[in-house]
Formats: sequence, C-alpha cells, structure tokens
Amino acid sequence: MRLPPLVPQPTQLHPLPGRFTFDDTTALKIAPGAEGAARLLRTLLGPATGLPLPERSDGTVVLALDPALTGLGDEGYGLTIGAEGVLMRAARPQGLLAGIQTLRQLLPVQALHDMPEPGVTWSVPCAQITDTPRFPWRGAMLDVARHFRPVSFLHRYVDLLALHKLNVLHLHLTDDQGWRMPVPAHPRLTEIGGHPHGGAYTRGELTALIRHAAERGVTVVPEIEMPGHVRAALAAYPALGNRPDRTLDVWDRWGVCDTVLGVHDEVLDFCRDVLDEVMDVFPSQYVHVGGEECPTTEWHASPAARRRAAEEGLDGPEALHGWFMERIGGHLLAAGRRPLGWTETGADLPPYFTVMPWLDTAHGRTAARRGHRVVMAPHRTTYLDYPQSARSDEPPGQPGAVVDLRAVHGTDPAPADWSATETAQVLGAQAQLWTEYVPTAAHAEYLTFPRLCALAEVAWTGRGDWNGFLARLRHHRTRLDALGVPRRLPPPPSPPQERKPDE
Repeated sequence: MRLPPLVPQPTQLHPLPGRFTFDDTTALKIAPGAEGAARLLRTLLGPATGLPLPERSDGTVVLALDPALTGLGDEGYGLTIGAEGVLMRAARPQGLLAGIQTLRQLLPVQALHDMPEPGVTWSVPCAQITDTPRFPWRGAMLDVARHFRPVSFLHRYVDLLALHKLNVLHLHLTDDQGWRMPVPAHPRLTEIGGHPHGGAYTRGELTALIRHAAERGVTVVPEIEMPGHVRAALAAYPALGNRPDRTLDVWDRWGVCDTVLGVHDEVLDFCRDVLDEVMDVFPSQYVHVGGEECPTTEWHASPAARRRAAEEGLDGPEALHGWFMERIGGHLLAAGRRPLGWTETGADLPPYFTVMPWLDTAHGRTAARRGHRVVMAPHRTTYLDYPQSARSDEPPGQPGAVVDLRAVHGTDPAPADWSATETAQVLGAQAQLWTEYVPTAAHAEYLTFPRLCALAEVAWTGRGDWNGFLARLRHHRTRLDALGVPRRLPPPPSPPQERKPDE
C-alpha cells in the first residue's frame, strides 16, 4: 500500500496492508495527559469531516502517553495504523501533537478544508511510523513591525507552521517602522509607534495567540529590538535617544536608521519595564532582544554616551553595544529567561546569549566555539524576503540575492565538518520573513511556501535527497492548495491612466 508523501519525511516509515476508516462510530481512547492531543484532533478534523470522535474506553483510536518510552524524546511519536485501529504513543504531550499532524497528512486532502466535505471516505493507509526531530528548534520569524498583520493571520500562520512540525513562531514586534507590543506604562509606544503600516496588538490578542499556538505545539518567541532599530520608540519618547531635544517621526523608509537608544539610566529603566511586560505576556523561555545593525555614530557624538563609556572603563563608544546587551541580558537571566539575539560575527554578544547568526554560516561556528547556543539563520538560505526565483513576473523583494527552494533545502544547521562539540551547541534552524516588501497576507504566504517546507524538512529530518523531497512536495502542494496558500500572486493593478486635457 503506497502512502501519501509526507512533509517533513518521518524518521522511519513502513507501509502495511489495508486501510483504517474514520466514520461516525470512531471513538477515541484517551490516556491521562493526552487530552490536548484529542482536542486538537477534533478541532482539526471536525470542520471538513463532521466526525464527533467521542471518548470511549473501547475507542479504536488510542492516544497513549507513556513517560517511560525511550528514544522518542520530547517531540517524537510512534504511530501504528492497522485496519482495526490506530495507536499513537509518545513520551510527552508534544510528541502526540506532532503525530496528529502526520495523521492529518495521511487523510484525504479534503480533510484540510474548513467546510463540510460530504461523500469523502475518511480513510488512512496502514503503516508503522517512528518519528523524532533532528533539532529541537524549528522556527519561522515573522516581521509584523514593518507591515502589521492582524492577529487572525497569526493564528493561521501558526496552523501552517504546526502542519509542518515547526515549533517556534518568532514574532518581530518592534522596529524603526513600527511598535506592535502594548506596554501600559508607556502607552505612546503603540499610540505613536503603532500607527504606520497597520496598528498594534492588544494584550488579550497576544495571550489568545500564545494559547492557540501552545495547543498546536508551537512556542511564540517575542522580539523587542534594542539598542538599534528603535526609531518608532524614539518617535514616541524622544528622551530615550541621544538628542532628547529632537522630534522624530516613525521611520517611513526601509534600511538601517542611525538613530539608536541612549545609554543613560532612564533608558535602561525603560528597557526593563518593556521586557518585564513582555515576560508577563509571553511565557517563552527565550526572549529576543535584537542587537544587530546598531550604528554607533550617535554615541560617538553624544557627550553623555562618551562619559558613560569612560565611567564604565570601556575602550570607547563602540564598546557600549556589548555593555548595553550585557545589562539587558542580565535582567532577563535574573528573571529566569534566556536572552536571544542576532549575531553579526559570532563573538559580539555575551557568552550566555543564545544567538542567531544571519550574515554567514561561519559565524555560527565561531559562536558555538565560544559556548553559545546557536539557532542557524544565514540570510542566503533562510531569508524568505528575497525573491524565490529570477523570473520576470516574480514580485519585488529584498534586492541582492535569489533564495530559491533548493537553496533553503541545501542549508545545513550543523555542517558535517563541524566537530561534535560544535554541533552539540546547535539548537536548530529558522527561516525569516522580513516584510518591507510584503504588503499583504497573500504575499506573505506566497513567499513562505513552499520554501518553508524545505526548512521544515531540514530541521526535522535532515537534508536528505533533493529529488525525493521534490517528488513528495508535488503531492504536498495539493495540501497547501486545499488550505488556500497561493501558488502565484496576481500582477499588481495598473495605475489609472490620466486623461489628457483635450480628451
């Protein structure tokens, strides 16, 4: 019996003869601790199938949680499908959630629809699957600062990540062009900084998103940029800058803005206020504090910044970046969280930071040798704002490169020539969707898929066989079609033609 191709490819998969059919009589047998997986299964299958899937002691679909199971880790699962029943086992609830997504892919593609699909036989081929992820961090970063996306889109994005067994949504919440995170002690951040390109989230919306994601095995990791990429914050509170007498607008251009936070005590107090609110809303172990692309021109020109550098015994204003990140990172550590930041060299953040190398893979190796935990994010293979082809009808994107499907599939978070010690520092990989050139939700999904499918495969299974991945992706594309993910974008509308005066 041939199985529908799965993305990402399971670690071990053995087809068996026969099929199991879900129908109105199918019931679930739910072990203690497996209730969340049962709710997810009903939530995902209910709209298209209409099946109630009640709980019964003699249910033929068994969801079993056994902490004594060895070899499956936190997210692995075993799935046995026979003609008379289904057994899904895991050592942790996260494993069952991953197994639910596999079962979902094995069903007819109509199971992914959000409307009733009468007349479909909801059967799955019999198989034995044992599946464990290669890396614990399998992420996607979504920039909602440059172009705001409503929380309904974030819920949908989480659903798409979970289908591919991606387990981190990294939300880039602040930048020069917008501030989307509410901070009650500093309301102008969203009143002023949230205006361009959209709006801002409420605390209730973020809390509901975090809950929705957790129910699907996805952690939402917040990012608050500092000490650079802060023009929106400085527009709201000029006293946080290096020239408090200056009035600034939220930046309406792309690129790197040279206005950065000052280094006086009030700024550090502000950052602690913001991060305390972030930690109160987001339970994520990791909190991202940016750290990249921080011009030091203003610090060199500021008597207060030069004085701070001298008082701290630093070599000069350039060293204030590391000093600043040390204080911010220490605040997060003291609160029991792990600070996370972008690294531009592999050696520019305090050693206890978890880092995301984005300029070059070699910087990941440098960071690993320093003892950093590393999430690989090299721009030439994981930045989805680059065009995915050189076709003339490709929509505009970040200039300078093309990152096609094969480039993403070819990324390797822990290259073979790294030592075992270096490889052990790699948590996983993450794709990035910066949104300077992404004005709509459809555009965001078009740029994300199918390239994110390749990243999911790399992070869960490993790079594997390119041709085999392409063959499986052809069928998987029908799943994305069923979910309404666009294959192409329509051309932008032509500008209206002006009438000539004599017409």
